[in-house]
Amino acid sequence: MSFSRRSLLVTAGTALAATATHGLAFADTAPATDPRMATRELGDPNAKIVVEEWFSLTCIHCAHFSENTFPLVKKNLIDTGKIRYVFHDFPTDQLATVAAMVARTLPPERYEPFTASLLASLDRWAYIRDSSPLEALKKMAAFAGMPGDVFDKTVADQQMMQFILSQQTEAQNKYHFDSTPTFRFNNKIQMSNDMTYEAFAKNVADAS
Repeated sequence: MSFSRRSLLVTAGTALAATATHGLAFADTAPATDPRMATRELGDPNAKIVVEEWFSLTCIHCAHFSENTFPLVKKNLIDTGKIRYVFHDFPTDQLATVAAMVARTLPPERYEPFTASLLASLDRWAYIRDSSPLEALKKMAAFAGMPGDVFDKTVADQQMMQFILSQQTEAQNKYHFDSTPTFRFNNKIQMSNDMTYEAFAKNVADAS
């Protein structure tokens, strides 16, 4: 999903407006005591190749990659120990921000399955027409084991929102993304937008 720097700032600014009165500082690193803010990753932590993905949970291109390419990446490259795969939340709208907050509040082992489920069903929650996307997201979170009161507390958690948006701003300033998904291979190659497994594997090989 493409976006302009201006639209990204407007989205972040709107979402952050509600936090201004709380006086909460942005966190550059995840608090050691809060597991919700720990890195979400798969694979051998000692793998020689690290692939990072920045994605938005309302992005149709991210959804296409998740459904069509990532299963092969996981089977052939992650599960075999060839790469360590790091997920980065990069919400391109307020709904994606809330969804990322919910995903991070689930136990870490449910993060990837839950985000994959959200991306596989955008038409049933993010782009639903006959009901509230937030209510649809709440139902999906319930299926993943999140009680309704925990969901309500999560979506109102300004500290969690600030963490995600500060990480997003830091990445944008450092790498100058212009679309999601964006990938970095071993901190050598940066590629944006959806790609086939063959293209992904070639980037892994080129970055090794």
